[in-house]
Amino acid sequence: MKSPYFHSLLAEIYIMAISLVLTSLQNPNSPDTIFAPILALSLFVLSASIMGYLFLGRPFQLYLDGLKKEAVSFFAKTVIGFALLTVIVYVVVKVWG
Repeated sequence: MKSPYFHSLLAEIYIMAISLVLTSLQNPNSPDTIFAPILALSLFVLSASIMGYLFLGRPFQLYLDGLKKEAVSFFAKTVIGFALLTVIVYVVVKVWG
C-alpha cells in the first residue's frame, strides 16, 4: 500500500461501504433513542481514525524517515486522488441520479 492513489481509492470505498450499510439499515419508523447519537459519534470516531491512517499514516512515516519532500508529495497526491474520485462520484450521481 505505497501508492497515494490506492489510499485515495480505499478512502472512497470505505465511504461508499458505510453509506450503503447506513442506507440499508435505515428505518423511517424507528423511534429516536440514546443509541442513535452514540452510534453517530462512534462512527465519526471510527471514520476519523481510518481516514487519518489512510491520509496521514504513510506521509508521517516518510517524514520521520527524513523524506520530507516525499511525505508532502505522498499526502498531496492522496488528497488530489481523493478529490478526483469525489468529482467522479459527483458526476456519476448527477448523470444517473
